[in-house]
Amino acid sequence: MGGAFLGEFEQVVLLAILQLGPDAYGVAVLREIEERTGRRVSRGALYVTLDRLERKGLLSSRLGEPTPARGGRAKRYLSLSSEGIRVLRAARAALMSLWQGLDEVLHER
Repeated sequence: MGGAFLGEFEQVVLLAILQLGPDAYGVAVLREIEERTGRRVSRGALYVTLDRLERKGLLSSRLGEPTPARGGRAKRYLSLSSEGIRVLRAARAALMSLWQGLDEVLHER
């Protein structure tokens, strides 16, 4: 991945997966994002992003057991790869660097 950057939504998705831990799967990620950000997210946008992040090697998925409650379908559980963690840390460091020194400029009056 090298010096690749993450888009804002990609960061939000990866952070939601980290927040959920081993119970992270699509619908739970969607709810986590909506609850924490107040932002509505379409399932389509989420699943396109999950597929892209997996292709980039930033997350992996595994299928759980099929359940009758899901019509015999299995949940796709998600977790960050070590590269996903590394890229997320780099994105955080870059943002923190940009925020440095702006407290007074952004201070509400």
